[in-house]
Amino acid sequence: MDKSCKLEILPSAQAELEEIARVHMALSGPQSARRITDKIYDAMEQLTRFPLSGPPVRDEQLRAAGYRYILADSYLVIYRLLGDTIFVYHIPHGASDYPKLFRTSFF
Repeated sequence: MDKSCKLEILPSAQAELEEIARVHMALSGPQSARRITDKIYDAMEQLTRFPLSGPPVRDEQLRAAGYRYILADSYLVIYRLLGDTIFVYHIPHGASDYPKLFRTSFF
């Protein structure tokens, strides 16, 4: 299967990615910030070729809605495949209560 999917990083995920970069820049400097953002972008790029490679999320409601995740270092890239487009919704730290991000973003 040579066909790649399109990747759409939603504003919520883009803002989280920028915050991740800011935190890493403040804590460890520009190389750390670049390294972590590169890992996340690489993981998302891989999704365009293998969109179902991430397992379904653990949260029951989100899983029923088709959400999946992949790991990029300590972060989860939470996405859904809709048609031929991968929508990235959130990029939380793996230790966070990620389902809460979806509940608060609906209001």
